[in-house]
Amino acid sequence: MDAGGEDRQEESIGDLIGRLVDDGRSYAEAELKLLRAIAEYRAQRAGRALALLAAGAVLLLSAVTALVLGAVIELARLMSPILAGLLVAALLAATAYLLIRLGTAGLKGLARDEAEQQAIDRGGGQ
Repeated sequence: MDAGGEDRQEESIGDLIGRLVDDGRSYAEAELKLLRAIAEYRAQRAGRALALLAAGAVLLLSAVTALVLGAVIELARLMSPILAGLLVAALLAATAYLLIRLGTAGLKGLARDEAEQQAIDRGGGQ
């Protein structure tokens, strides 16, 4: 046998286990570094996407504001400006109220229903 083979045979089990532990630790550290790099990359991409969404939301709100102002100005030609503003405000408030009611009803639907509770009980959960 060559000298490399004799060295391997002469290693004790303790040395082999120590090397295995070191290799495992190195592997785990490399995996953690990879996961950290992936998380940082995704967070950076998510940050850009959220900034674009926020800018789009601001522009959309501005467009809606312009539309509302245009409606008030146009209605002011047919009636007093105060009455036109009140009419548009009342329509917007009614629409907002309806949307809020629908949204809260949808959130209430997220609570545990009977079928979900039975499944939890069967599974031994709370």
